[in-house]
Amino acid sequence: MSGKHRGTERAETAGKAELTALQAALAAEHAAVYGYGVVGGRIGERSRTEARSAYDAHRARRDALVREVRDLGGEPVAASAAYALPFPVPDAAAAARLAARLEERLAGVYSDLVRAATGSRRGSAAGSLREAAVRAVRWSGESVAFPGLAERSSAEQPGAAGANPSASTSASR
Repeated sequence: MSGKHRGTERAETAGKAELTALQAALAAEHAAVYGYGVVGGRIGERSRTEARSAYDAHRARRDALVREVRDLGGEPVAASAAYALPFPVPDAAAAARLAARLEERLAGVYSDLVRAATGSRRGSAAGSLREAAVRAVRWSGESVAFPGLAERSSAEQPGAAGANPSASTSASR
């Protein structure tokens, strides 16, 4: 096997890893948009502007990720019709906890994208990781030393960004 051939294989593998990480980030942003819809419906008046700002930021990031996936030749992962939340959200306090959880999970997904991406996409992913970490601190009042990595050390529930696609809810729509 020639060195040139091995280099091409490595580039293809890296490209697949980057596309996979982009798709995971897109799935997480879909879940975050859904989750912030729940947050916005339950959050107190004082935090509503912050929730709306986060919702808008996640919608914009989701749309940008759709374009990036297509630019790499992929078919963007679609949003689920509904997601199962990680816990009940009956009031403003639970809504703030959900927002923090969404952002913590996004930080983990963007940490993976930082590792897989190159060039300007890596810089963009690092910026998204930073934004998720800052929002998580705002919502929870707590921080971690290495945002995006601490989330990976705890037992993760399946699904992106703290919200799982819900087959029962999807089927009932």
